[in-house]
Amino acid sequence: MRHHDRNRKLGREKRQRSVLIRNLARSLILNEGITTTAAKAKALRSFVERLVTRAKKNTLASTRTIATRLRSPETDKKLKELATRYGKRAGGYTRIVRLGRVGKRVGEMSRIEFIK
Repeated sequence: MRHHDRNRKLGREKRQRSVLIRNLARSLILNEGITTTAAKAKALRSFVERLVTRAKKNTLASTRTIATRLRSPETDKKLKELATRYGKRAGGYTRIVRLGRVGKRVGEMSRIEFIK
């Protein structure tokens, strides 16, 4: 039986997976859109949307949480800009657009981006 199978493992161990998600989140926040595999985009969506919701609260605790999750000062600043942009929005800050197979790849590619 597959108990506790809600998280996507992405073929990596826990530390590798957390670093991968962190780096993808940094790229997504700084560029406001990236192209990656469908599985990685789905895993990234929940991580980033929680960060934006935290940034909207604008408390000391939320600022420290964001700093520990991202570990990048320029990303923290950009995330605060995104939080002001989505001040009235109650979630759903990102969209995933499926691009299908690209070239000889086996997996499906997707583009994840922030909604304008």
